[in-house]
Parts: sequence; C-alpha cells; structure tokens
Amino acid sequence: MEQDALALYIHWPFCLAKCPYCDFNSHVRAEIPQVRFAQALRTELAHEANRLGRRRLTSIFFGGGTPSLMAPHTVANLIDDATSLFDAAPNLEITLEANPTSVEAERLKDFRQAGINRVSLGIQALNDEALHFLGRQHSATQALAALELARSLFPRITFDLIYARPNQSVAAWKTELETALQLVADHVSLYQLTIEPGTKFEALYRQGSFSLPDEETAAALYETTTAITHAHGLNAYEVSNYAKPGSESRHNLTYWHYGDYLGLGPGAHGRITLKGQLYATRRHRAPEPWAELVERTGSGQTSQEPLVPQERAREMLLMGLRLQEGIALSHFQARTGLQLIETLDPVILAAAVEEGYLIQTSTHLYATEEGRLRLEALLHALVL
Repeated sequence: MEQDALALYIHWPFCLAKCPYCDFNSHVRAEIPQVRFAQALRTELAHEANRLGRRRLTSIFFGGGTPSLMAPHTVANLIDDATSLFDAAPNLEITLEANPTSVEAERLKDFRQAGINRVSLGIQALNDEALHFLGRQHSATQALAALELARSLFPRITFDLIYARPNQSVAAWKTELETALQLVADHVSLYQLTIEPGTKFEALYRQGSFSLPDEETAAALYETTTAITHAHGLNAYEVSNYAKPGSESRHNLTYWHYGDYLGLGPGAHGRITLKGQLYATRRHRAPEPWAELVERTGSGQTSQEPLVPQERAREMLLMGLRLQEGIALSHFQARTGLQLIETLDPVILAAAVEEGYLIQTSTHLYATEEGRLRLEALLHALVL
C-alpha cells in the first residue's frame, strides 16, 4: 500500500428509527439539524486536511446512522472539499449508505449527481415479516424497487442482507438470496444475525422473546450462502463480503489491509500516521457535543493515542485474517515493526495449521474457510 494513501470516512449519526439489532452510533431526532451538522463536517474536514497535508485520497465513504438522510447538496459539498483538499486518486470510489424507504430512494438520483458512484443499500431482508422483526422502515417491495432504481443510476452497487434469523429455513433463505442476486450481483454483504450488547435485541433475547437457529441450521444457512454466491460468480473475499473480481469495496479493503483512514463526524474512529507514528483517533460520540466542539476548536477529536508495535500487530491480525488473501508477512513487518511469527503463540499456530484453520506460507498467513468461521475464538488463543 502507498505510504501516503488515505481513506476518508464521514459519519452521519441520524436515523428515522433505531433498529433493535444495531449497536452503531446512531440517534433519532424529531428534526435533523441539517445545516449545523453539514457545516460542522466541512469545518472538521478542512481542519484535518490542514493537519495531515495533501495525502492521496483513495476512497470516501458516507456511513451512519443513515447518510441518505443528508441533503444531497451537503454530500456534494463534502466531496468537492475532500477532492480539493487532498489529491484524489483516479477512479476515486465514493460510497453512500442508503435505506430503501420511498423518501430516501427518491434522493438516489440527486446523490448520483452529487458525485456518489457506489451505493450501499441496507435491505437486510426481502420478507415483510422479517423486516418488521428487524425494525426496518421499508417493505420488501420497496427494497426491490430501490435495487432496480440504484442499478439504473450507479456504476457500482452493493446491499446488505441479514440471515440466520428466527425460524428461517434454508429453502426460504435460498429463495430470498437468489431473488436479490438476480438484480444486483457484483457485490453483497451477508451477515448472520448476532446479538450485540446494549441493543434492544439483547434484552428481548435474554427474556426469551425469540431464539436464533441452532448450530446445525446456522451452518446449513452459511453453506447455502457460499454455494449461491459462488454460483453467481461472487468470491468470498472477506468473512461477510462477496464480490466479483474487481468489485471489492476499496474503502473497506483499507480497513482490512490496515491502511490509514480518517474518520470524521460523531464517534468516528481513525488510524492516522503522523511523522512515522501510527495513532488511533476518536471523536466525541454524542452528536450535539461533537458539533459544539467543532464549532469551538475546528475538530471534534477527543483522543489521539500512539499505537505501540504490539497493539498494531494485534489490530492488523484481527483485520487481515478476515480476508481470504490473508496477511502478507512483508506488509505486516513494515506496518507493525514486528515479524508476524513473533506475535503468535507457536503451539496454537502449529495446532491451527494442523487442524486446517490456518495456512502458513513463506509470504503469507491466511485463514481457511473453516478458520474464518472460528476467527474470533482462534485469534483469542493465537495472538500473544
């Protein structure tokens, strides 16, 4: 990766409603303060560009929250600012997350004109009962219509689906996934439903209000996912992400390759190299206090901590082993200052290789499909 390459993440924290499974930094407001937050984001972007210098900008990602609730002219202004303050790479990838409600779908054309060239639709399900359970604000019909519209407007499209939902059968999931992939089949993110701490679902799950599929059914659902995406020519290039060659998310690859990224907006994180030292940055999580801090100081950043080699190694392992390609040993040493073998328990490593969870070559370490299914537990034991 280029030493001065930089990905830009812009966080819009507002949503129409809080989904019960979501643990992201999202907030519901009776009225969204569009003007104030648009100006604060532009101010923070200018402040950070002045601090970082003219880095080579490789991607922009508008996430949230629900960034499709932003005024399209705000998106256009932020894109114009970013591409003038930094050196934009050719074919700069500019992604915006959108929900397929009728209100947001109507804005897709305006977002395309604003400069968005890749849209990520938060569909989550193509079943009205499941959408209601997941707390979504759209119907299956609206989701399919939004997919059709997005396909006519944007050169690159992706969407999210959540599976392993309560009472979901393998046959129903197969039909649902096939239906979606017939419309858009260059990139998709497919997540098994998990219960995140602090969410509404956590409380309901503890109360016994619903149950998740057993281990055997979850495995069958995953195997069906793999088979169908493969049949459509999609490669499982990351644990939950599937793409045709060349359609991988360049922005997310920056995270997984452990490159530099600048996070702006409430609660945004970043990893920034300054004078040869990698720092972890964080911004104030609450929207209004973040805006107040930006208005006073130019930035909503609340911490910038240097990462020591062992911390960098742990983070790079957590990110890089999610990728099908794994981690290049030379890149690992250049980024962390350590040899990869120094950071791993040799006994656990040998056992993981013998069990077929990891493959170690002279140039790379990567997890097999079986290993990536067990990655969290594997890394907990493996990393020193």
